[in-house]
Amino acid sequence: MKLLHIDSSPLAGASASRELTRRTVERWQAAQPGTTVEVLDLVADAPAHLDADSLGFRLASDAPGLTPAQRRENAVSERLVSQFLAADVIVVGAPLYNFGIPSQLKAWIDRIAQAGRTFRYTASGPEGLAGGKTVIVVSTRGGQYAGIPAMEAMEHQESYLRAVFGFLGITDVRIVRAEGLAMGEETRAKAMAQADAAIAAHTAKAANQPQAALRA
Repeated sequence: MKLLHIDSSPLAGASASRELTRRTVERWQAAQPGTTVEVLDLVADAPAHLDADSLGFRLASDAPGLTPAQRRENAVSERLVSQFLAADVIVVGAPLYNFGIPSQLKAWIDRIAQAGRTFRYTASGPEGLAGGKTVIVVSTRGGQYAGIPAMEAMEHQESYLRAVFGFLGITDVRIVRAEGLAMGEETRAKAMAQADAAIAAHTAKAANQPQAALRA
């Protein structure tokens, strides 16, 4: 089993999402000891945002007429989409920034959302091609949004990630949430404990789930 561990917070050791993704990966490995882990740090190795050169990733890298910049950007996109497709489990650290996800995480999504590779258009609408994976989204927030209608209307983090992974055909999307992290030490401690309980629940499923089921 292959697990892709993605972090997107620039806060290094002070990052709650990085701490929680680390715990998630460790517990998944304990539940499925044969799991191999590949780390993608989108702060240390962030793809450039899409531009006129990188939008050409739909072209073959050896197609005639491509500029050196287009070939270089194609290679980045190919590396990222191949890495994504090879993973059985993806653990994504996704802090909430200004009601959405970090721009470096969005840049990664833009690189892997490729027609013909991770989804396709059909006569009856789009169809995801990346099914059979488990995605665990580690969601961290300074404020509280869940269960508060006025705040939920501004949340484009978990809702966006559920939508985009669903569009790619992934139906097993699990959420580890720690919110209210900036609302005092007591609230922060409670949020991290709740997130830890969610990690335990989600990774416990792995212990009872044969590897073949993750590809079903």
